[in-house]
Amino acid sequence: MHKLIILIEPPLDEAAFDAEWPAFLRECEQMPGLRRETTSRVDRLLHGGWHAGLIHELYFDSMETLKTAMNSPAGLRTGEALQRLTGGHMTLLMAHHLEDDLANFRPAAPPDA
Repeated sequence: MHKLIILIEPPLDEAAFDAEWPAFLRECEQMPGLRRETTSRVDRLLHGGWHAGLIHELYFDSMETLKTAMNSPAGLRTGEALQRLTGGHMTLLMAHHLEDDLANFRPAAPPDA
């Protein structure tokens, strides 16, 4: 699985950002091949010099599917909506997403004695 990670800087006008966020989500959800979408509002910066106010992730089956989605009409509209929403104050990353189940790396519980 691959994902597009959008790191959005804290907005100057949070109320205006929140009012426009649903329209951006509607555009995202039209992208072909989208499997899952997550949004995380950052509560606090623990370490480092760059602060993201919001992290939005769009999941696709493959890098090729992700690239196709970004270049589709819906993907281009999504990019335009993101530019309007953030004024360019964001970072985009593409990542190979791996996920594992806790049962695969936690030791098994000892049998009852």
